[in-house]
Amino acid sequence: MQDRAASAAAQGSGTEFLDSAVAHVLRETGASVAMVYLLPGNDSALQLTTLSGVPAQLATPWTRVPLASPMPVADAVRHRTLIWLGSQEELARRYPRAALVLPYHFALGAAPIRTGAAVRGGLLLLWPGSHPEELSPEERQAVVNGCHGLGMLLQQAEGSGYPVRPGSRPRVLPPPAPPVPGPVESAAAMEFVQRLPGGSCALALDGTLTFLTDAAAALLGAPATDLLGTLPWESLPWLDDPAVEDHYRAAVISRQQTSFTALRPPDRWLHFHLFPNATGISVRVLPATEPDPVGEPPPSLPPPSPAPYRATALYHLMHLAATLTEAVSTEDVIELTGDQLLSAFRIQSLLVLTSEQGRLQIEGRRGSQPTLMDRFDGAPLTMDNPAAHVLITGVPGFFADVTELARAYPAANLLDAVPACAFLPLIVSGRPVGSLVLAYDRPHPFDPEERALLSSIAGLLAQALDRARLYDTKNRLAHSLQAHLLPHTLPRIPGLDVAARYLPATRGVGIGGDFYDLIRLNETTAAAAIGDVQGHNVNAAALMGQVRTAVHASAGAPPDEVLARTNRLLTDLDPGLFTSCLYVHLDLAAHTARLATAGHPAPLLRHPDGGTESLSLPPGLLLGIDPASRYPTVEIPLPPGAALALFTDGLVEAPGVDFDDATAALAEHFALALDRTMDEVADTLVRYAERFTPGSDDIALLLINALRTDG
Repeated sequence: MQDRAASAAAQGSGTEFLDSAVAHVLRETGASVAMVYLLPGNDSALQLTTLSGVPAQLATPWTRVPLASPMPVADAVRHRTLIWLGSQEELARRYPRAALVLPYHFALGAAPIRTGAAVRGGLLLLWPGSHPEELSPEERQAVVNGCHGLGMLLQQAEGSGYPVRPGSRPRVLPPPAPPVPGPVESAAAMEFVQRLPGGSCALALDGTLTFLTDAAAALLGAPATDLLGTLPWESLPWLDDPAVEDHYRAAVISRQQTSFTALRPPDRWLHFHLFPNATGISVRVLPATEPDPVGEPPPSLPPPSPAPYRATALYHLMHLAATLTEAVSTEDVIELTGDQLLSAFRIQSLLVLTSEQGRLQIEGRRGSQPTLMDRFDGAPLTMDNPAAHVLITGVPGFFADVTELARAYPAANLLDAVPACAFLPLIVSGRPVGSLVLAYDRPHPFDPEERALLSSIAGLLAQALDRARLYDTKNRLAHSLQAHLLPHTLPRIPGLDVAARYLPATRGVGIGGDFYDLIRLNETTAAAAIGDVQGHNVNAAALMGQVRTAVHASAGAPPDEVLARTNRLLTDLDPGLFTSCLYVHLDLAAHTARLATAGHPAPLLRHPDGGTESLSLPPGLLLGIDPASRYPTVEIPLPPGAALALFTDGLVEAPGVDFDDATAALAEHFALALDRTMDEVADTLVRYAERFTPGSDDIALLLINALRTDG
């Protein structure tokens, strides 16, 4: 086992180690496409590691999938469950962004790859469009077994000291080898093909021509030697039509027959019939009789271009537009745009610049180009450089090589900056508000079509950034208000190691009502409280401040009295909002804790030996409902070395995840951090929560550790 892992690691990132397991999953499930994602370290995004069944370019938009994104594989990993989408209609209903980019017929399954409580990644499978809308029990079990097998392989590789890590690009497995015919069969097959009417040719899964008959070459109007090994829509300019490449993608992804008609200039119409399978696509080319549209001149042949062909360009542009509709903050917009553009358009670096007090300011960047950073960050707008010129004038600049750039801006000292670059204005409501800088690692001529495409991308980015900056401003104001209602620091209490964390919701701009507090009562006693006010608005935040004040005023009384007094106050106020609250009285001399709850999740108790449990507390009614409510108190031992974790439900609550299962998983992470400080443990638990909860609710966490007296 160690030899195999070492050999795989020596070849690269170790992803070769998964090849046979992925092939086995495809055989057992009957799926046509497999995509294995890994979740490295504390990353918040899944990385596409192994791909089988489609070429890499079709998977480019999904090489990196943030866990919080509304995508099937992200949901499967985050919710730890199998996601099944049996039709295009169901995909469009549940995941409209994915359906917009992949409007083809196929079935989809996604499941988490995990070992025990450790989630290691996810598996995404596609079945042909002919698959029934329901996943059979045998197929479901095969998916589960496949994920289990992949998880065990990853665990074994890690245990051997050679963990499998995502490479710089996904590993693409070759299609299964077709049977090799003998000489007699080969001759018979060739005779059979030659006797068919029209022409015949074959495409690899990546679209390249691997075979064509003389009749096919004649119909296509080019020698076979010029076509073999090329993409038809590149070597035959009259096929450079988005619809042509779209039919190819449909055949590869859906594994279903498709056909289209195209005009070979000046007046030759041809029918193309595509028959896909796991190894490639067979194509029949037949003459057609469709007439030339009246009065429409024959299409001109576009010159060769290094830019993405129109179908590919539109594909990525549509995906970017759909992606940006879900971006919330400025950071989201720049990250999503960079992820899409760098890989799709072979761009080395992306910078977004705005102005601040008469100087250029880098708002965000993707890729690596420190020279550009040095040239533009903080440069005055009066300086003669292309980034400032674009921001001021709104006129884009395209420079195919360093000579053009140096000629246009001789004083900017950009000769050694980049081999080629584009400077695009970010325009909102008719005025430029920033610059988008795209840098390439080699000379890059920009034809008119690509210039238009990049300008469209800049327009999408500008609109998304404008919305995001408005969100950022509102969000900062909202959470600044909330932060001022929470404790700035926790009191130092001898005998206790304490830590607290508060994370605002990542979606929406509402103000949450989560709160926590730690109160020193005297030399040997203290009180702790945590709670959650219903709602996410200013009213919830204001009520949260009143609850904290009421708890402070009553602190020191028995827990049941503290909650009862706070409840009567809220009932009198009649705010129309309910509040959960957990109150703990700590007696450090007696090494005990007394607790009472008003509808709040029970805390976790970690014993000195590391054993961890969720406490069972008598339920109490939420505050603010019934002024006569009673809140029973429970006393527990809290010896030196024991610790309590008080938390709000945002730490464990996620759609499709059982609350008790999520709490148990949190308890496992709490137990594993036995020898760490509470600050370190708090960071561990929050990182865990950020990876698997959707960020739609606030999170409050308060950890209390009774220190050992034996050092």
